[in-house]
Amino acid sequence: MRLFDAIPRWAAVLLVSASLHAVHAQVFQPPPTPQTRTPTPPGAAPNPAGNEDDPMAHRMSVQAAMKRNTLRQQQIVDDTTKLLQLAQQLKDEVDKSTKNTLSVSVIKKADEIEKLAKSVKEKMREEQ
Repeated sequence: MRLFDAIPRWAAVLLVSASLHAVHAQVFQPPPTPQTRTPTPPGAAPNPAGNEDDPMAHRMSVQAAMKRNTLRQQQIVDDTTKLLQLAQQLKDEVDKSTKNTLSVSVIKKADEIEKLAKSVKEKMREEQ
Protein backbone atom coordinates (compact mmCIF):
# COMPACT_ATOMS: atom_id res chain seq x y z
CA MET A 1 0.00 0.00 0.00
CA ARG A 2 1.34 3.38 -0.91
CA LEU A 3 1.75 5.99 1.77
CA PHE A 4 -0.60 8.46 0.14
CA ASP A 5 -3.41 6.09 -0.86
CA ALA A 6 -5.20 6.86 2.40
CA ILE A 7 -4.27 10.56 2.38
CA PRO A 8 -5.37 12.40 -0.75
CA ARG A 9 -2.85 14.63 -2.44
CA TRP A 10 -5.20 17.54 -2.10
CA ALA A 11 -4.70 17.38 1.68
CA ALA A 12 -1.06 18.40 1.28
CA VAL A 13 -2.03 21.21 -1.06
CA LEU A 14 -4.72 22.32 1.40
CA LEU A 15 -2.20 22.35 4.27
CA VAL A 16 0.26 24.45 2.31
CA SER A 17 -2.38 26.90 1.09
CA ALA A 18 -3.79 27.28 4.61
CA SER A 19 -0.30 27.98 5.93
CA LEU A 20 0.32 30.58 3.23
CA HIS A 21 -3.03 32.23 3.93
CA ALA A 22 -2.29 32.42 7.66
CA VAL A 23 1.17 33.89 7.00
CA HIS A 24 -0.30 36.46 4.64
CA ALA A 25 -2.88 37.48 7.26
CA GLN A 26 -0.21 37.87 9.94
CA VAL A 27 2.31 39.72 7.80
CA PHE A 28 -0.20 42.38 6.79
CA GLN A 29 -1.65 43.10 10.23
CA PRO A 30 -1.64 46.71 11.35
CA PRO A 31 0.85 47.52 14.10
CA PRO A 32 -0.55 47.35 17.64
CA THR A 33 -1.68 50.62 19.13
CA PRO A 34 0.31 51.70 22.19
CA GLN A 35 -1.55 51.48 25.47
CA THR A 36 -1.94 54.66 27.46
CA ARG A 37 -1.10 54.61 31.14
CA THR A 38 -2.81 56.44 33.90
CA PRO A 39 -0.53 59.01 35.51
CA THR A 40 0.73 58.29 39.02
CA PRO A 41 -0.63 60.76 41.54
CA PRO A 42 1.95 62.95 43.31
CA GLY A 43 3.36 61.31 46.42
CA ALA A 44 2.44 57.81 45.30
CA ALA A 45 4.96 55.01 45.67
CA PRO A 46 7.07 54.46 42.58
CA ASN A 47 6.63 51.33 40.54
CA PRO A 48 8.88 48.49 41.81
CA ALA A 49 10.14 47.90 38.27
CA GLY A 50 11.16 51.54 38.19
CA ASN A 51 11.01 51.96 34.41
CA GLU A 52 7.30 51.72 33.61
CA ASP A 53 6.93 55.49 33.52
CA ASP A 54 10.19 56.05 31.66
CA PRO A 55 9.21 56.91 28.05
CA MET A 56 12.64 55.93 26.72
CA ALA A 57 12.48 52.47 28.31
CA HIS A 58 8.93 52.03 27.05
CA ARG A 59 9.97 53.04 23.52
CA MET A 60 12.90 50.63 23.60
CA SER A 61 10.63 47.86 24.83
CA VAL A 62 8.13 48.49 22.03
CA GLN A 63 10.92 48.60 19.45
CA ALA A 64 12.36 45.31 20.73
CA ALA A 65 8.92 43.68 20.60
CA MET A 66 8.38 44.95 17.05
CA LYS A 67 11.80 43.62 16.03
CA ARG A 68 11.03 40.20 17.54
CA ASN A 69 7.66 40.15 15.78
CA THR A 70 9.21 41.08 12.44
CA LEU A 71 11.86 38.38 12.86
CA ARG A 72 9.20 35.79 13.77
CA GLN A 73 7.08 36.74 10.78
CA GLN A 74 10.10 36.45 8.47
CA GLN A 75 10.86 33.00 9.91
CA ILE A 76 7.25 31.97 9.24
CA VAL A 77 7.49 33.17 5.64
CA ASP A 78 10.81 31.36 5.13
CA ASP A 79 9.53 28.15 6.72
CA THR A 80 6.32 28.26 4.68
CA THR A 81 8.33 28.69 1.48
CA LYS A 82 10.45 25.69 2.45
CA LEU A 83 7.27 23.76 3.30
CA LEU A 84 5.90 24.46 -0.16
CA GLN A 85 9.15 23.29 -1.78
CA LEU A 86 9.21 20.10 0.29
CA ALA A 87 5.57 19.35 -0.56
CA GLN A 88 6.35 19.76 -4.26
CA GLN A 89 9.40 17.48 -3.95
CA LEU A 90 7.31 14.91 -2.10
CA LYS A 91 4.65 15.02 -4.80
CA ASP A 92 7.29 14.52 -7.49
CA GLU A 93 8.77 11.53 -5.64
CA VAL A 94 5.34 9.97 -5.09
CA ASP A 95 4.50 10.46 -8.78
CA LYS A 96 7.72 8.62 -9.73
CA SER A 97 7.05 5.65 -7.44
CA THR A 98 5.05 2.64 -8.51
CA LYS A 99 2.00 1.41 -6.66
CA ASN A 100 3.96 -1.50 -5.14
CA THR A 101 7.00 0.47 -3.96
CA LEU A 102 7.52 3.18 -1.43
CA SER A 103 10.97 4.62 -0.92
CA VAL A 104 12.41 5.49 2.46
CA SER A 105 13.14 9.00 1.21
CA VAL A 106 9.40 9.58 0.68
CA ILE A 107 8.68 8.66 4.29
CA LYS A 108 11.55 10.84 5.54
CA LYS A 109 10.36 13.77 3.43
CA ALA A 110 6.81 13.36 4.78
CA ASP A 111 8.19 13.39 8.35
CA GLU A 112 10.21 16.52 7.59
CA ILE A 113 7.12 18.23 6.19
CA GLU A 114 5.13 17.28 9.28
CA LYS A 115 7.80 18.68 11.65
CA LEU A 116 8.12 21.90 9.67
CA ALA A 117 4.33 22.35 9.52
CA LYS A 118 4.11 21.93 13.31
CA SER A 119 6.92 24.46 13.75
CA VAL A 120 5.10 26.99 11.56
CA LYS A 121 1.88 26.40 13.48
CA GLU A 122 3.64 26.99 16.83
CA LYS A 123 5.25 30.20 15.58
CA MET A 124 1.86 31.45 14.40
CA ARG A 125 0.38 30.76 17.83
CA GLU A 126 3.13 32.71 19.60
CA GLU A 127 1.47 36.00 18.67
CA GLN A 128 -1.89 35.04 20.10
